[in-house]
Amino acid sequence: MTQYNSTNLSESLKVYFIMGSMNCRKSPEEVLSEAIAGGITMFQFREKGPDALTGDAQFELARRLQQICRLNSVPFIVNDDIDLAIALDADGIHVGQDDEPARSIRQQIGEKKIVGVSAHTLEEAQQAMADGADYLGIGPIYPTTSKDDAKEVQGTKIIEELRDHGLTIPLVGIGGITLTNATPVLTAGADGISVISAIAAADDISGTVKDFVRVVRGHILELRRLKA
Repeated sequence: MTQYNSTNLSESLKVYFIMGSMNCRKSPEEVLSEAIAGGITMFQFREKGPDALTGDAQFELARRLQQICRLNSVPFIVNDDIDLAIALDADGIHVGQDDEPARSIRQQIGEKKIVGVSAHTLEEAQQAMADGADYLGIGPIYPTTSKDDAKEVQGTKIIEELRDHGLTIPLVGIGGITLTNATPVLTAGADGISVISAIAAADDISGTVKDFVRVVRGHILELRRLKA
């Protein structure tokens, strides 16, 4: 497995696709393959909700999606489920504030795996970092219908606050991010954007991802121009 550091992890977070079977209008394997063809930089398997798969069906889907990621050198992250992440030898796991603490997760999966933590306040971010998180998912930035348990909308101000307090840990914005509102998330200080429905429900998945990649690359080029 690739050993991730803050630099290449920041690159992996640029266009971070999150998806489970209930987000897809066609087979999850097709959706993921098309998203990879478009240029996603990381994938998170999030199988949650009323129609989510469980048990062996969930495991087998996760295994198939992981194989697609491995064949294309895309990091494969499991949402919340530490047992599933360990069973699959996933590249990492992402947990929320109501899940097992990052410190405990780290003890179970070791130092070489990626641990992401959702954070909604400066205090939560600082605690996650102290517990060994590799990156933070910040949001929801905008209103979202993809998560039934979404917290209160934050806007981009929380990302700005974290950067203003000197936090250099990789940050990825999440929640209601689309092609038309992604740039302010990056401008606020996020290393990348995480997307569920704007990609999974797109008519042209590969083309939509390519558009997201162009937005991110355009922002990076603009930053370089301003620094020159």
